[in-house]
Amino acid sequence: MANVLEVDGLHVRYGAFEAVKGVSFTLGEGEILGIVGESGSGKSTIAKTLIGLEKTFSGKIVCRAKSVQMVFQDAVGSLNPRMTVRQTLAEVLRVKRISSRTPEELLDLVGLSAAVLDQYPREMSGGQCQRVSIARALACEPQLLIADEPVSALDVSVQARVLNLLRDLRRELGLSILLIAHDLAVVKNVCDRICVMDHGLFVDSGDATEVFEHPRSDYTRRLLAAVPKI
Repeated sequence: MANVLEVDGLHVRYGAFEAVKGVSFTLGEGEILGIVGESGSGKSTIAKTLIGLEKTFSGKIVCRAKSVQMVFQDAVGSLNPRMTVRQTLAEVLRVKRISSRTPEELLDLVGLSAAVLDQYPREMSGGQCQRVSIARALACEPQLLIADEPVSALDVSVQARVLNLLRDLRRELGLSILLIAHDLAVVKNVCDRICVMDHGLFVDSGDATEVFEHPRSDYTRRLLAAVPKI
C-alpha cells in the first residue's frame, strides 16, 4: 500500500511553546488513521499544519494526495449562516470546477435527502450540518480527508452514524482519512491504526487492535479505562 502522506520529525511552535515535538507517521491509500489525545495534546495542531493553517518549525511533510480537504469540529460554525445547503455546495462546485456531481448527488453520498437543499444551517441538526460539511469537502474530490474531531459536538447516537459514514466513504471512494479524536471510544471500530498523543508526543501507536489490547503507555491505559464498558 502506497503512502499518500508521510510526516517525519514534525515540530510546531507557538512562540517558545512547543505544541508538537517531533512526531512521525504515515497514512496509506484507503487507510483510516486515528490520532487520539486530550485537549491540548497537539493533535489538532498537526491537522492544521497539514493544511497550511499553522507553520512547521522543523520536520518534513510529504503529501502525495492531489486534493486535501478538512472537516472541522464545529459543523454549524463552519457553514455560512446566510447560505442554503444548495448555495453552499453550488459555490464549491462552481469555484473548484472539479466534481461532476450535482448538489443532490453529493447529499446522497452522505445520506441526506434533497429536502435539505433549501435549508439554512440554523434549520438543521448538528448531525445534518456535519454531513453537509462532509459533502462540501467531497465536492473537491479529495484523496485525503482530514476530520478534526468531527463528532465531539454530537450526541452519541449521531456520532456513530457519522463515523459509519466516514468508514463507508473510505470504502466507496477510496479515501484516505486522518481522524482526530479526544477519546479512544470514537476511533475503536473505525480506524485501521491509532496514534495516541500526549503533550506533543506520540506515546503509543500501532494497529487499532494492538493499541486496545496491548497498550504500551500509562497514558493510553488511562484513556482506555475511560472508555465506557457495554
